[in-house]
Amino acid sequence: MERKTSYVGSILVCQGAEYKAVCRGLRYATYQPSVIPIPVGIKPLTQYLQTWQQSEQFLNHPQPSVLVLGLCGSLIPRYQVGDMVLYQDCIYQSADTSSVLLCDTNLTELLYFRLQEKISIVKALTSDRVIYSAAEKRHLGQILGADVVDMEGFAALDLLSQAGVAVAMLRVVSDDSHHTLPDLTPALSPDGSLLPLPLAIAMLRQPIAATRLIRGAMRGLKVLEQVTTLLFAD
Repeated sequence: MERKTSYVGSILVCQGAEYKAVCRGLRYATYQPSVIPIPVGIKPLTQYLQTWQQSEQFLNHPQPSVLVLGLCGSLIPRYQVGDMVLYQDCIYQSADTSSVLLCDTNLTELLYFRLQEKISIVKALTSDRVIYSAAEKRHLGQILGADVVDMEGFAALDLLSQAGVAVAMLRVVSDDSHHTLPDLTPALSPDGSLLPLPLAIAMLRQPIAATRLIRGAMRGLKVLEQVTTLLFAD
């Protein structure tokens, strides 16, 4: 395989701190894939990707492959803050049904081959809301057989795979299954961005949990930066 991971056409990563971490990781890369900041959440990302697929950028430069990078939460004790995980598939559960989509096997295997001593293959759950309770995390892990949770993976897989794009997903755990997080639901806007004032209020209401969340995010972002460098730098 190529040393520069040039089989990755573009990187999708949530806007804000995760996007900045990936960009820092690419500073010394000799191969520079395009890095596209995306909104948080299934609905905002779905709308974003539908618009992107109609743009001149997408239509004039077809994307053979996309790597989704970012942070995730653990649903089982095995995965701790700072662990890197590569998705095998992604589950989405609505009120009346459960769906599973597979990541692209070839692209996933190439990434695993490069990082195999440092990364685990997992089953992921995509949630349309913030899963902040430790008890709910563990419950979802048990009933769905999922290892980690995010808020974008299934939407990216669904829309991009239908467009013929190979999709792989690599994330870093930023919160474990043992501790409850602050409820950040009020801080998420309909467009998938974080609202500063509601975010600050949510953090102040649960200062111990907020401190743990910040530390986990900082650790996760550092590893995210490192794995980006590892993937794309000689």
